[in-house]
Amino acid sequence: MSRTRYSKDWKEIATAIKQASNWRCTKCSRVCLRPGEKPQGWSKSQRRVYNLQVHHYNFDPSDNRIENLICLCSSCHLDYHRFGRGNVSPGQLSLF
Repeated sequence: MSRTRYSKDWKEIATAIKQASNWRCTKCSRVCLRPGEKPQGWSKSQRRVYNLQVHHYNFDPSDNRIENLICLCSSCHLDYHRFGRGNVSPGQLSLF
């Protein structure tokens, strides 16, 4: 994923959106881990499942309007892109 299309303050924007959602996935309501939180005995792959991410509805990382952003756990975010073909840019051919 190229970070060049994201605004310089993306990390702060994403953190604010996650805090506003109380670190909960909007789709499945899973409570996710906060930065630095590492439950004892959890593997890296287990922690990854509880990683909260901010998704752009219109797939434009430069459009950071509140109504364009949603908090999704890593599983829901992956499903959204996989089934919505969200990683295909305009003008790009899809292989699937």
